[in-house]
Amino acid sequence: MRTFDLSPFYRSTVGFDRLFSLLDQAASDGSPGYPPYNIERTGENAYRISVAVSGFSQDELSIVAKENTLTIRGEKSANENGKDKSEVLYRGIAARAFERIFQLADFVAVKNASLENGLLHVDLVREIPEAKKPRSIPISTSAQAAPVIEGSAEKAAA
Repeated sequence: MRTFDLSPFYRSTVGFDRLFSLLDQAASDGSPGYPPYNIERTGENAYRISVAVSGFSQDELSIVAKENTLTIRGEKSANENGKDKSEVLYRGIAARAFERIFQLADFVAVKNASLENGLLHVDLVREIPEAKKPRSIPISTSAQAAPVIEGSAEKAAA
């Protein structure tokens, strides 16, 4: 496998520690591949995470959004007091507990979550506050400069 050493970047940059930490996490093979998921862009500022959770009911899943982290957990409940007395000869459908953690960018909020056809869909939207949006600054020439009030200049000279 490829390994990247990002330590030279830590020494020569200021304020990008979180970015390089995320790259370190992405490059590591420590995250399990269960359950599989898709991340898709559904609009200019809208995203959807779809997680394959076949065999899990709505009560066995939990979604927690805290700060810039989205955590999706699934835990199978016990076999409701032995209702199912059948013996499983081969188990190909995974029913183990899982936890998937997604790092969200700034100003990304969870809007909706739905469970349909064995897929858990989590809809996200990026809501940038007006103060953070780019704004156009008009450029003035010396002829358009703000006039100086002469009365205040005379008081300052006196």
